[in-house]
Amino acid sequence: MNNKIKSWLIPLIALTVFLLSWELASFMVYLRPTRFPAPSKLLLSFLDLTFSGYPAGVTIDQHLLKTIERIIIGFLLSVSLGVPLGLLIGGFHALDRLTSTIIAFCRSVATLSLLPLAIVWFGTGEQAKIFLITYGCFWVMLSNVIEAVKQVDPVMMNAAKTMDTDGIELFLKVVLPSALPRVFAGMRISLGVGFMVIVGAEMIGTVIGLGSLIMEARTFYRTDITMVGMLILGLMGFLMTSGLAWLEKKLMPWQQQEHNRTSA
Repeated sequence: MNNKIKSWLIPLIALTVFLLSWELASFMVYLRPTRFPAPSKLLLSFLDLTFSGYPAGVTIDQHLLKTIERIIIGFLLSVSLGVPLGLLIGGFHALDRLTSTIIAFCRSVATLSLLPLAIVWFGTGEQAKIFLITYGCFWVMLSNVIEAVKQVDPVMMNAAKTMDTDGIELFLKVVLPSALPRVFAGMRISLGVGFMVIVGAEMIGTVIGLGSLIMEARTFYRTDITMVGMLILGLMGFLMTSGLAWLEKKLMPWQQQEHNRTSA
């Protein structure tokens, strides 16, 4: 059997067995339906969310699109700020020493602990939510870009300099290609942080968004809707990070070739 088919078939079989076992356990009342609704109940709740909506008639596609919009805006802001700053700080040892403690401290601050401040500074509108997502993603992005630049092979740098390569040319031909894999890794981690922050960020001043849906359903003990929201959020996070991984392969095919040589 083709290895590619196997890589899809085995997880699919495992998932099917898991879902059937879950359904059977719920049917035989080993799991309380109010706490662990069966997969069939989750499917019915998903259909209800699709056609009727919850709360106040807001359908699942409206929740999903609004959440994706907020995450993408916050993520793009963090990348547009974190990448150039990271390249600058990583490229200058003095700047790195000057900022390392501040960056480590800011990264260690739990993003959602800033929720009260975000409300004071920006109110309960979109700006507060975007701020929290951007803050959470930014420090992860910045740290990874700094490390990416610092880990550029000094032998390659010296070899390029001996060939009269310096300035912008050195950056474009040596630093950037060497740093890109770590930069993309930082983007994937940063995007994951955005999906973690969004649930808390959407607790304030909105009825639209998967985070808002999850919190509202939890308040009224709608475990089925809570789980549907969590599953959709997890699936979207998986698809978007997989999309970044695909983009990385397209932009840096040499990385895949090197990986294939190493694993051969």
